[in-house]
Amino acid sequence: MSIPAVGDPAPRFTLPGMIVRDGVRTDGEYAIDSEIGRTVVLAFYPGDATPVCTAQLCSYQEELDEFGDLGAVVWGISPQALDSHEAFARGSSLTFPLLSDTAGSVIRDYGVNAPGIGLRRSVFVIGPDGIVRWRHVGLVGLRFPKAEVIREQIELLVG
Repeated sequence: MSIPAVGDPAPRFTLPGMIVRDGVRTDGEYAIDSEIGRTVVLAFYPGDATPVCTAQLCSYQEELDEFGDLGAVVWGISPQALDSHEAFARGSSLTFPLLSDTAGSVIRDYGVNAPGIGLRRSVFVIGPDGIVRWRHVGLVGLRFPKAEVIREQIELLVG
């Protein structure tokens, strides 16, 4: 699949995910369709507890309240299983949902699969209307968009 362009409808999906809040893990199903009316930030990352992924997701964690104040939710997506996500979330104090795409179907639907490395570190901002409004797709995966850049994109959507 090709990478959805800005202005394209976001590929629809439902994935298992988990969230750790106040020390308690809660598992659930996360469907992009259930978020119509809200801005969704999808952060695709290659692996739990790796140095660059930890830096990326921790930077988004620091901005989470500001994203929330703008009516946006953040979901991390990677190919690891939920138990791996739980250890990562606990070790890095992450309080947003981490979704498990073990089959790689959503990674493929968003065109961010990369032979040999699994997936390209990528961020998509999906508008409240379900349309891709901004995207950053990494080539090799060492760089990621800063939280403030994503926040600016969300602010443009809320006006």
